[in-house]
Formats: sequence, structure tokens, C-alpha cells
Amino acid sequence: MEAHRVEPSEIAPVAETLARAFHDDPVWGWVFSDPGRRHAQLTALWTLLLEGGVGYRWVWTTPDAEAATLWIPPGRPELSEAHEARLGPMLRGAAGSGAELVREVHQCFEAAHPHHVDHYYLSLLGTHPDHRGHGTGMALLADNLAVVDAEGEPAYLESTNPANLDRYRSVGFAVAGQFTLPHGGPTVTTMWREPR
Repeated sequence: MEAHRVEPSEIAPVAETLARAFHDDPVWGWVFSDPGRRHAQLTALWTLLLEGGVGYRWVWTTPDAEAATLWIPPGRPELSEAHEARLGPMLRGAAGSGAELVREVHQCFEAAHPHHVDHYYLSLLGTHPDHRGHGTGMALLADNLAVVDAEGEPAYLESTNPANLDRYRSVGFAVAGQFTLPHGGPTVTTMWREPR
């Protein structure tokens, strides 16, 4: 797999890939329930996360942004204070009255996140719909995990789509738990992987 670390100049195409990848996701489709606005909302949210994460040098993509991953290295916050300060205004602009739901969902993810041991956190993994079914995203993930393993670190993720659980199991993740989102929302599965 030919993959590289994302530079700041590449954030826009990577955010586009991730927005397209998550458009019909069970969790993010529920959070951003208006299909006509969802692409712009996801693009805004993923752009902010990517801008926050690119400085860690752990955002990866394939040559033409067919697939991408956003990892948070051990001991680092998902968003710096500066990016956290931008989150509220961005959500109000992108989600309007739905901004509070996004905040509640974020809090649920944060509450489930393990803090007892250092680990790499796979915040996002997505494949552009035009490139699904060819193993591109899983090959990128396997490459990333080889680097994580070389560092001797465990890895953690939240799966927002039950269809992906077996894919994650195939590269060594095991189900750690589940949580259900508020207001009758869908269930998210947490997964953990020991280094190999």
C-alpha cells in the first residue's frame, strides 16, 4: 500500500473523502439527519478534526485520497485548546439547532474513551464510496497498525457501523464495550487492540 502522511494542503480532499465515506453512516447520518445538508456538515466537522490532528503527523491517506485515517497519538488530545474553542462556533454555523446533539454525542464518545493506558486512537477511517470494496481502507489501516505495532502501543477505536466490526476484528481489534447515544440514538461499539 502506497500511503503518506497528510500535509495541511491536503486537508480539503481528505475531508471530502471522509464526508462522502460517512454520509450514510448509522451514527453520523442520525446526528446530521438532513441528507441535503449532511455533506457540508460532515465536511466542516472532519475539516476541524483534520486540522487539529495533522500536526501530530498521524493523518494518513492514499495517493489520490481514496481512503484516509486520522489517528491521535498516545497522550495527546483529539483537539488542542485552540481547535476546541473553534468547535462550538463551527457547530452552530454548520448544525444550527442540532449543535447541541453533536456536543452530546461527542461527550458520549469521550466518556467511553479509555484513559487508563496510553494508546493510539483511530478517530476516523473512511474510504471514498467510489473506491469501496477493493480493500483500500483496510490496507491503509494495516499499514498504520504495522507502525503502531513497531512502537509497541495498543490501539482503540469506536465503530459507528456494525457492518465494520468483522473488518476490525480481522486486523486484531476485539470488542471492548458498547454505548447507546441519547434521544433514542444508535449504538456505538468500542474496540481495543493489543500490539503484535
